[in-house]
Amino acid sequence: MKISIGIGLSVLVLLLLAAALSLFVVDQREYALVFQFGEIRQTIEKPGLYFKAPFIQNVKYLDKRILTIDTSLPERFITSEKKNVLVDSYIKWRIADPKLFYQSVAGDESRAEIRLLQTVNAGLREEFGRFTVHDVLSTKRDQIMNDMTERSEEDAKKIGVKIVDVRLKRIEYEAEVSDSVYQRMRAERTRVAAELRALGAAEAERIRADANRQREVILAEAYRKAQEVKGKGDAEAAAIYAQAFSRNPEFYEFYRSLEAYRESFKTKNDLMIVDPNSDFFKFLKNALGNKTVEIRNPGAAK
Repeated sequence: MKISIGIGLSVLVLLLLAAALSLFVVDQREYALVFQFGEIRQTIEKPGLYFKAPFIQNVKYLDKRILTIDTSLPERFITSEKKNVLVDSYIKWRIADPKLFYQSVAGDESRAEIRLLQTVNAGLREEFGRFTVHDVLSTKRDQIMNDMTERSEEDAKKIGVKIVDVRLKRIEYEAEVSDSVYQRMRAERTRVAAELRALGAAEAERIRADANRQREVILAEAYRKAQEVKGKGDAEAAAIYAQAFSRNPEFYEFYRSLEAYRESFKTKNDLMIVDPNSDFFKFLKNALGNKTVEIRNPGAAK
């Protein structure tokens, strides 16, 4: 009885061991390559539970996720102007053909990264040599990244890799070039500022001239209207005076004579020597007779 139980346990252990050696799990983030005597017998791309022949087959896993190659130091490239620039870039890639990837680089990601870096750097060196510093810093930057993604894709296919993206993180000058570039940029900004100030001054002069013109027009129009109103007022006043004094012409003549006397002798120094028969003293003849008189301002006699 004990012997049969021992045999049963041994068989169970052997079955469990065989199952453990035969079953393997493929994660959704991985590829699986099944080898038999060093030769690839099966490529598994979908996740799940799979079987293999124990002892004669083994499994190697490859990463299915998008990987990043990010260099620690920027690379030096020369533009079409023969100026050195430091470029910091990164590469996004993933394994597209696990079997070809293993056959090309033995499934070693570091070897694949070296191959991709060489391809991308060679392409970037050629691309930067076609453009100026201004181009690579502004207008042609996106074009360079797109062209490099397409060009490096051709070489990556040979090792079972797909290039997802090539990006330029930073482009800057070397230290010896930075000062001269800064001075040139400063001079350019100074020129632009001077042009803007000149345009502002011209616009200010135009606005002032227009304002002065409008002021003169407004003042002239106001003066014209004032003169019209004043003329109408003077005409109405004259009409009122004429109407009032026409009722008694002699009183009007006498009133005008008094006004003339008042205007003629405003200060103490005013002096007139006239003939009493003059019409100026028409209303004083009876009181003075025909004598020649000297008339001073009444205040001067004191």
